[in-house]
Amino acid sequence: MSASSVLSSNAAVCIIGGGPGGLSAARALKRQGISYEQFERHSDVGGIWDINNPGSPMYESAHFISSRDLSGYADFPMPKDYPDYPTNQQIVDYVRSFARAFGLYDNIRFGVSVQSIDQLPDGRWQVTLENGEQRHYRAVICATGCNWDPSLPEIKGHFNGEIRHSVSYKRGEEFKGKRVMVVGAGNSGADISCDAATYADAAFISMRRGYHFIPKHLFGVPADQFAEKGPQLPMWMERPVFSVILRMITGDLTRFGLQKPDHKLFESHPLMNTQLLHHLQHGNIAVRPDVERYDGDEVVFKDGSREKLDLVLYATGYKWSAPYAGRYFEWQGGRPQMYLSVFNRVHRNLFGIGYIETNSSAFKLFDAQAHLIASYLREQAAGAERVHTFDELIAHDDPDLSGGIKFIKSQRHTVYLEVHALKRYLKKLHKRIGWPALRDGDYLPLLKPQVAATASTRNDPLKEAA
Repeated sequence: MSASSVLSSNAAVCIIGGGPGGLSAARALKRQGISYEQFERHSDVGGIWDINNPGSPMYESAHFISSRDLSGYADFPMPKDYPDYPTNQQIVDYVRSFARAFGLYDNIRFGVSVQSIDQLPDGRWQVTLENGEQRHYRAVICATGCNWDPSLPEIKGHFNGEIRHSVSYKRGEEFKGKRVMVVGAGNSGADISCDAATYADAAFISMRRGYHFIPKHLFGVPADQFAEKGPQLPMWMERPVFSVILRMITGDLTRFGLQKPDHKLFESHPLMNTQLLHHLQHGNIAVRPDVERYDGDEVVFKDGSREKLDLVLYATGYKWSAPYAGRYFEWQGGRPQMYLSVFNRVHRNLFGIGYIETNSSAFKLFDAQAHLIASYLREQAAGAERVHTFDELIAHDDPDLSGGIKFIKSQRHTVYLEVHALKRYLKKLHKRIGWPALRDGDYLPLLKPQVAATASTRNDPLKEAA
């Protein structure tokens, strides 16, 4: 079916966004035989991983934060010649090869933005495009991501230098000849701080609290593979064991100026970064506390100290926005509240993919979410009675998916899920409802013949673990 075909509005589903989550949704619908149409405002797939996509937060030094062998889509592992932690360009190439391999380009309309969605009296959804065109669908999947609408704190005073958000940052050369401070210690903030340490005349990182650092490799293997291949210990045992291992590897990080964490290991998303510790060890960057106010050429910190700076770059995260559909979601702490971070609890057949924070690779979780959506829509079309059982769960079920972890109270952790707790719950859920869970090999029949012939050259040594 060509991208320009007019689909039957009564049976079709609308997918908004052509990033990794939207593509996962498209493949799941295609496998279940569900008609769909997909819109992507950019000229190609890839989402935020495409540095040329307007609004993308990507920068040249960015790498995948989870490892190659645990991060690929189901039945389509990343190439074995990729490094342990692929570059952003390799991820774009991989995502596009995924879309080609499963024939997903055919149903995507590129260069088309969705202006708004409206629920009709009969429950269907009216989608209005930027050109004024209106189309009707039985369901809408929002897959436009959550890392593009910058969140900036309000700081008192006036600063004579430059203030930017990290969404505008692309390459280290931007720091040359400047005294630079990065505010925020998420994984992007840590990465960009390393670029500042390399290129800037002087580099600083402002952190409001201490964090636990996990090296990208433990005993020679990627950290996530180490965690997956090892015994699955209960949290009361896993935390002290892992804390001892980290202490042996990294030692006391307060000697580099870092604050002692005010929370236990895993209660906040850890920093997967070894390079920042390298630059701290060599004095290429210095740690500063939280910002109190601006004073002309200087930044005043909450401990009373000051620093003269040319550029302050905020790596302070993003507001989770879906302006075309925001009024149909319940927001708490800046996060949409959905069943399993997927199903709108009030408005039927409105879904989200990618609106999740977790301690695992994203692509396989996208597949799990997409498979659940497709199973639900397939059962609807068949008039299956068990759909009503699932509707009750959407409205009222509130499972504890913390995995026994008491997460810190922050905006980021409002919808944070522990991946093993989520997997256990989904396994029980599929069994309870009677929907087959996604199995290895389910997507292989969708592969184009020439791709299927070379599939054996790809490696997926940890598929069962993932």
